[in-house]
Amino acid sequence: MQQNKKDEEFYNPIDKDKITETPGLIPYPHTIGSPAFAPNQEGAIKKTAIRVMEEQCHTQMDQIREQIALLAKQAEKIKTRMETSKAIYGADMAFEPLAGETYHLYAREKDAFVLSMVGPKEWGRKIPFKHYVATVKLLSDRTWEVLE
Repeated sequence: MQQNKKDEEFYNPIDKDKITETPGLIPYPHTIGSPAFAPNQEGAIKKTAIRVMEEQCHTQMDQIREQIALLAKQAEKIKTRMETSKAIYGADMAFEPLAGETYHLYAREKDAFVLSMVGPKEWGRKIPFKHYVATVKLLSDRTWEVLE
């Protein structure tokens, strides 16, 4: 009769889903002497990482927006200088302007312009043109900057 008991299959009352045949491969401690196990707060770690990442990205985007605004301002200034330069090069001039020097632009009666070395206060009583337009300076890149 004792042999019948051995031949009978051993019944383990512990659920098979809660035991393993390879305890060294499970990701958590399985004996009383195992090191302490505390799960990490994965959701909290990810939330913090996302918040920091978004903050950093917003900071970088703000810096890029500032750079874009500065570049747009510089482009507008260059465009204005180019348009001014075209108008001045379309004006009558009886001399060759030198880079770094200041000149004065006047309008004639027929919507034509004249570039002069004589300033509006240097003419005496009356300016011989329709009106004074601007004081300009020739830059080294051959564009003109409006001073006043």
